[in-house]
Amino acid sequence: MKRFIKFYRKVDNKCPVEDFLDSLSDDLLAKITAVFQLVENLDFVPVKFFKKLSGTKLFEIRVEWQSNIYRFPCFLHKNHLVILTHGFQKKKMKTPTKELDKARKYRDDFLRRNK
Repeated sequence: MKRFIKFYRKVDNKCPVEDFLDSLSDDLLAKITAVFQLVENLDFVPVKFFKKLSGTKLFEIRVEWQSNIYRFPCFLHKNHLVILTHGFQKKKMKTPTKELDKARKYRDDFLRRNK
């Protein structure tokens, strides 16, 4: 099944994912783009790159670069759209609650405006 990645945009048209990506190096952006393409094109994406977050309606795309891990919380919309809410660099084993709360808020806003 082909998936399509789309970035969440706020009502004011600002895009948290683009803001995060703009702060990263070109080499890291190339790696992130490659992982996004895997998520879009593979029927079965390894959990190393794409997994459901337990106890939520959220997923995350995960990118390892050097000794850092970058996360992109997301959700599925109409089964083939992967809506990325924002990105962050993960420093601990557990996904921070504030990042999950932000992703839930963005998901709720998106669904309210895209019925």
